[in-house]
Amino acid sequence: MTKIILLSHSGYEIDKRLAAEVPNIDVIVGGHSHTLLSSTDPKAAGPYPTLVKRPDGRDVPIVQAYAYSKYLGKLTVTFDDEGHVTKADGAPILLDASVPEDEAVKARVAELAKPLEEIKAQVVAEAAAPIDGQRDTCRVAECEMGNVVADAILDRTKNQGTTIAIGNGGNVRASIDAGPITMGEVLTVLPFQNTLATFQLSGAEIRRALENGVSKVEEGAGRFPQVAGIQFDWSRKGAPGVERVRAVRVRNAAGEWVPIEPEGTYTVVSNNFLRQGGDGYDVFERDARNAYDFGPNMEDAVIAYLQNGNSPYKASTDGRIREVE
Repeated sequence: MTKIILLSHSGYEIDKRLAAEVPNIDVIVGGHSHTLLSSTDPKAAGPYPTLVKRPDGRDVPIVQAYAYSKYLGKLTVTFDDEGHVTKADGAPILLDASVPEDEAVKARVAELAKPLEEIKAQVVAEAAAPIDGQRDTCRVAECEMGNVVADAILDRTKNQGTTIAIGNGGNVRASIDAGPITMGEVLTVLPFQNTLATFQLSGAEIRRALENGVSKVEEGAGRFPQVAGIQFDWSRKGAPGVERVRAVRVRNAAGEWVPIEPEGTYTVVSNNFLRQGGDGYDVFERDARNAYDFGPNMEDAVIAYLQNGNSPYKASTDGRIREVE
């Protein structure tokens, strides 16, 4: 009998919907929302496992164990002869100092890491001042690291006629200190090995993308847009996904900022995760024309930008994203 275990990266709330609405799922092991589930911790968002009835009335166990390897999830599932779940129990295990390291594995990891450490230690540029890439900044507003990345990918593709860059705050994972910038620091900022993606959209479609980007700012969602070659004003008072974006401006041939043309066609660069509909950017997946999703890598574009007359780099924000009433 087939047993279906769904490895999900959609978040706890969506996992519960999947369990309730999609037939034949037996177990969901989830991620993305960094949710701690526990039957003993009062701070947990729900029990471990969380049981949700699927369409045929059987319970689907859902588990998730927070993030950053702070916990190891352990789940034991019992199936009957027909492949149905009859029992599911377990708990997240806190990986604190009471859990001893496996010395053999630790030594092997250190051995394999040596050549990587040499690469990570290479100095690729210099920062004149710290570059802010904090989660609390880049997921709610224009941030310095978001500008670095957006400016870099736009610079990398400008010879293709690209005039707008739209990234996501969730793609930025760290700040960089003042002084030498190493390859390791760049890879810490951009750890996902995403590639550049270029495509064409209308002005109206770009506006819809920005609406998605600011639709979940209260949750600190990673979809918040970090941009280059475009300015936009937004307000928390508008209906999420519908009317939060109040104005969008692009540069005309004279270099002046003018309202975006809803029917105009613009060439955009983003990362392949967003181009494929990640973080709710369905408009990129559904409506993109002349799309190319395959490179180069984001980190390579950033390093090239820093080395191309922008080192030492002085971080700043310039008002390209403004929150208004």
